Amino acid sequence: MLYFSKWKVTLITALCLLGVVFSAPNFLSYQAAEELPGWLPSKQVNLGLDLQGGSHLLLEVDVNVVINERLDALVDNIRTALRKEKVGYIKLGVAGGGARFRLTDPSQDEKAKFLLREINPDLVITTGENGTFNVTYSEAAILEIKKGAINQSIEIVRRRIDETGTREPTIQRQGEDRILIQLPGIKDPERVKALLGKTAKLTLHLVDTSVSADSAREGKVPPGSMMLPTGDPTDDEPFYVVRKRVVVSGDRLENAAATMDQRSAQWVVSFNFDTLGAKKFGKASSENVGKRLAVVLDGKVISAPVVREAILSGSGQISGSFTPEAARDLALLLRAGALPAPLTILEERSVGPSLGADSIAAGEIACLIGFLAVAVFMVIIYGFFGIIADVALVLNLAMLLGALSVLQATLTLPGIAGIVLTVGMAVDANVLIFEHIREEVRGGRTPFNAIEAGYKRAFTTIVDANMTTLIAALLLYEFGSGPIKGFAVTLSIGILTSMFTAIMVTRLLIVTWLRRRRPDVLPI
Repeated sequence: MLYFSKWKVTLITALCLLGVVFSAPNFLSYQAAEELPGWLPSKQVNLGLDLQGGSHLLLEVDVNVVINERLDALVDNIRTALRKEKVGYIKLGVAGGGARFRLTDPSQDEKAKFLLREINPDLVITTGENGTFNVTYSEAAILEIKKGAINQSIEIVRRRIDETGTREPTIQRQGEDRILIQLPGIKDPERVKALLGKTAKLTLHLVDTSVSADSAREGKVPPGSMMLPTGDPTDDEPFYVVRKRVVVSGDRLENAAATMDQRSAQWVVSFNFDTLGAKKFGKASSENVGKRLAVVLDGKVISAPVVREAILSGSGQISGSFTPEAARDLALLLRAGALPAPLTILEERSVGPSLGADSIAAGEIACLIGFLAVAVFMVIIYGFFGIIADVALVLNLAMLLGALSVLQATLTLPGIAGIVLTVGMAVDANVLIFEHIREEVRGGRTPFNAIEAGYKRAFTTIVDANMTTLIAALLLYEFGSGPIKGFAVTLSIGILTSMFTAIMVTRLLIVTWLRRRRPDVLPI
């Protein structure tokens, strides 16, 4: 126990130095840490919502919209399949949570069933009198659709929030159809809410010029077309009649950016399609030169320019009297992708930075008082050995803070409680070791033998005690959420660093002192 090879001494020293170096940026301002040279660590511990303020949002995903879209697509697929095989039908549409239709010739019942199973083998097909069909998705398929919508919504929300530059947001699923979002340090929560409130579903449609807007408002919309309102308040046309068929959808976008149009000196959103999207866009533009192409965002026509020539590059612009911020936000939404379903804000809480400042100040005072009390107690009870334990305690805190910085963990108020608890627990191992050494000294052992026997006898107890606490902390992290996890993280890291400093660092310091001084009596 008293022998240290050179590689062990080097490893212990290196770990202690790394802890000090990686924890140092936390004592600088955020701007100063960012300006450090690239070869120096600059990561700081992220402060949670309760420490630096921010926004807490609870969103609900309207999964019924996704199910209805799937049912509309199912109706289109059924129509295509039946027409292709010349199976007569009437009254095809969505009703009662499924697709319904009636065969004009009930004798084609089996043929219709075969065609429906080809569309999707998981469909539940129910038949009635006179060739009536009711086609629905199975419960397992509906659950899968809902699960996919939630997961996709979480991913899109994460992309949008990341684009705003928010550091370490918390985005997680809650319940069956809800998303919990915590945004620490956010300065403009209204902008984030506006970004999350838009579905950002972009589609391109041909404008139907066969009917006027006045006739459309009277309900005279041709089959295969629909009337949509304009999204530009400066537009002279309040409504547009466009074809239902989508020329190109926004899911084929590769990039979007807010730029200044050199000709009109107005802000526009430039976009690029991927290879398949560019091919579709080029074909549609070459076949419809001289016609108007409507750019539809969330059911509103943003612009409807005339196609002057074939656009084969797969790029274009969206204009619409944008302000710089509106253009940047629209580009952000298009880059992040469209939400599969609308989001509704169920709960919103804002935490002011003053509350966080008070919590940080209270946590700092608690840590300082706890550290000083423990340090003074150790010196009074154990003298010189107590000073060594205090040095190890400082290194323990440095390593704990450095580990949190490297892992980019989020520090919350319960996390500070975990640090305060670590300060108290860190000297427990030293107390066990020193008391065993005292017993050995009273038993008449020499200083070398007393120290070696003290560490050997205390080692098993220290490992057992800390391992049981570590298991409890890991269970808290696995089954807890939010603040509970923050407490578990700091406690777990604190246990590991305190074991290292108590067993390795203090032993190295004591052994180094012992070999240099070779005292006849231990000052303990």
